[in-house]
Amino acid sequence: MKLVSDWHIHSRNSCDGACMTVSDLVREAEEKGICDFGLTDHLHTPYNLADIARSREEFLSTTPSSRFHFGVEVSCVSQWELDEIASGQHDNPVYGLRSGGQDGCDLAIGITAEDLAKYQIEYVVGGTHWPMYVPLERGAVIRDYHRQNMFLATHPLIDIVAHPWWWMGHWMDNNGNYPAEPWFDDFSVIPRSMHREFAAAAIEHDTAVEINIGANLLNPHYPEGFVFQYMEYLAELQSQDVRLSIGSDCHSAHYNIDFEKNSQMLERAGITDDFWCLEPRTDKKGSSNQPDAGDPE
Repeated sequence: MKLVSDWHIHSRNSCDGACMTVSDLVREAEEKGICDFGLTDHLHTPYNLADIARSREEFLSTTPSSRFHFGVEVSCVSQWELDEIASGQHDNPVYGLRSGGQDGCDLAIGITAEDLAKYQIEYVVGGTHWPMYVPLERGAVIRDYHRQNMFLATHPLIDIVAHPWWWMGHWMDNNGNYPAEPWFDDFSVIPRSMHREFAAAAIEHDTAVEINIGANLLNPHYPEGFVFQYMEYLAELQSQDVRLSIGSDCHSAHYNIDFEKNSQMLERAGITDDFWCLEPRTDKKGSSNQPDAGDPE
């Protein structure tokens, strides 16, 4: 299997530590044989829309080919924080408001259909990035992450659910690794009923689920045993007819992604290359309307 697409890539316009120029991405993607790919800088709340405007401008400056697409990665947030930020009472809410909300809050994303049209965004990747005001204990986090993943899988603006069950932050040991909590010692602590419900939702709403290379499969801080279990989880999703997509989640200065190693991992897990892909645009300048998900590669 040769991987030839990547639908989760960040440039220096992201609000975090990503630092690659779009022109370097285009050149290095060609060198790696990545034919169909997209730029997806972060948007947590409308506060980040200025970043997306810069991302769009730099994307267009490369005179993008019809197979290089403009997307965005949104986070699952709360309606409470969107309302709070809109009030103008919070300085520099780059990552939204990660405290102050209530457990069980209404979930939201910080982008609208009007924003997609304005910035000519062709597809949306949506990710669960943090617990939503719940106690930091295993059961509460699992239930909350499942609720967020379900929200994203069923949202009409989301095309791809990013890195399900990715985790960063609390429970990191002194070496930056995650030996146990919230599910790294045994991925089976997540009930299989949640996986089945998530798969059914993705299929019903025609939402792809991401195979994330950098954040999950090749994350050096995750235990090897977890990665093995996670690969089994992805293979099971595909066996249930969930369409999977490839995402490197590159945040680096250069597009140094080990696609060959990842391909070998997928083959060993029995995952086939029937991956989600956008059709090439008919307008090579990148100004056409949103295309639909196309045929597999």
